[in-house]
Amino acid sequence: MGSFSIAIHGGAGTILKEDMTPGLETAYIQALEDALKAGYSILELSGTAVDAVTAATVSLENNILFNAGRGSVFTKKGLHEMDASIMNGKTFGAGAVAGVKNIVNPILLAKEVMLNSDHVFLCGEGAMEFALKRGLNLAGDDYFFSQFRYDQWKVMRDDDGYALDHSQQNVEELMKDKKFGTVGAVACDTYGNIAAATSTGGMTNKKYGRIGDSPIIGAGTYANNETCAISCTGHGEPFIKAVAAYDVSCRMQYKSLNLQDAMNEVVHDKLIKLEAEGGMIGIDTNNNISMQFNSAGMYRAMKKSTGEHYTAIYK
Repeated sequence: MGSFSIAIHGGAGTILKEDMTPGLETAYIQALEDALKAGYSILELSGTAVDAVTAATVSLENNILFNAGRGSVFTKKGLHEMDASIMNGKTFGAGAVAGVKNIVNPILLAKEVMLNSDHVFLCGEGAMEFALKRGLNLAGDDYFFSQFRYDQWKVMRDDDGYALDHSQQNVEELMKDKKFGTVGAVACDTYGNIAAATSTGGMTNKKYGRIGDSPIIGAGTYANNETCAISCTGHGEPFIKAVAAYDVSCRMQYKSLNLQDAMNEVVHDKLIKLEAEGGMIGIDTNNNISMQFNSAGMYRAMKKSTGEHYTAIYK
């Protein structure tokens, strides 16, 4: 059996130890470990990278701590609009959904789009119609209700501003504080195939059906067995402009950079020039993993069959 590995993230941004209680820090670490275990256990049984990143992302979506799935933030209208995408590095198969509501696990819907439709990207009512056809689990608005997220939204709902994720209690502070609540995973399986998945609830108080980079193949998610698998987290608009995930692959393919150096150029040079804060996780078919960010912190974890195991929050 070949070696295998997985890496996950639960978002990046202004994540400071002094703002974290011991109990909350423990809860985040446990949530990351649970998601890591969900994906790693599939790889241990010679499961595919696609199934591993799906399982890890589902675990993060199910945890109310993260801005994805159950813990998604509120839009301007007090609703939840979720985005997700997944890509198979072996086949270039990809699936994505945007602006979906009441879907328990948006990443499962993205996977259904990849495997059981003739399309790559579905949104809104059409995505919901497809979800019903495929028998995806739905839940009422109460399932997605978090008092913490609701209190965040109440502070902002009468203001034209938005926030990516936050904890302070007034609008001025909310706009200063930045946490990017996207979740995601990348994996390499025993067959040497790689995959990536990303899911998010977007921005608090977002308007006009705004969509960030997370569901966009090449911007927030990308996988190619010849280069790498990438899942991003950050301020979506600059990541879209940078075509961030695909650009890492391009630098590996056309400049012959390794994963670490390619990600370093994108995260610490290109994105910074675009005033983009955030990060990404990446993997290649040799089980090299890189987790890089230009913000104060990123919820992250990785585990390899060779014994390496790492979980962290701060820089």
